[in-house]
Amino acid sequence: MRVSATVARHPGFNKQFMAVKRHLRGASSKEQRQYEHIKKSAQRSGRYGKRAKQVAARTVMKQHRKKKRSKR
Repeated sequence: MRVSATVARHPGFNKQFMAVKRHLRGASSKEQRQYEHIKKSAQRSGRYGKRAKQVAARTVMKQHRKKKRSKR
């Protein structure tokens, strides 16, 4: 695939073609972003120590269930 120089300099260019890393099964892309945000915040604050990923996942899935979304 050939990419023009203008597109290659665009700040979001690399994100568009990167493989999407799925952390939570059954979660939407918005919930995936929420997971990443919560995880990074927890790691920065040091509040949960090594449990940051677990806390982020549980928080997102709690909201997922609250909105009654089914896992697909």
